[in-house]
Amino acid sequence: MEAPTPEVIPLDKLVRIYMKMRTKLSEIEAEYDAKIEALKEQQKEVKNAIKDMMLSQGSRSVRTDHGTVVLSEKTRFYTQDWESFKTFVVEQEAVDLLERRIHQGNMAKFLEENPALMPPGLNSDTEFDVSVRKPSTK
Repeated sequence: MEAPTPEVIPLDKLVRIYMKMRTKLSEIEAEYDAKIEALKEQQKEVKNAIKDMMLSQGSRSVRTDHGTVVLSEKTRFYTQDWESFKTFVVEQEAVDLLERRIHQGNMAKFLEENPALMPPGLNSDTEFDVSVRKPSTK
């Protein structure tokens, strides 16, 4: 007795099922995102009230029955003039002022334009992905 051949689902049907799932996921994500955003906004207001209270009292740390609050100070640096900043970094030989990260688009373009030049230590990963689009409506 031969084993039954598995049924092959037509591609069109698989795509229809996929699109329904994607629509449902989008609906659930939108609901979730709205609820999360509302709660985060309320939490931000409470956090600002705590910060204002601590600043007005000159407190850096407060212990309560429900938790300890620590007021910390964080400074972020940024520039509005990248060309001047880049010149400064090169002139001062201060490359460590920058984060270690490769700009993906620029690297791909560089390698395309310079196929014989390979930066030392460069690694890459390539994956395939499937994208499914809605049918065009005319």
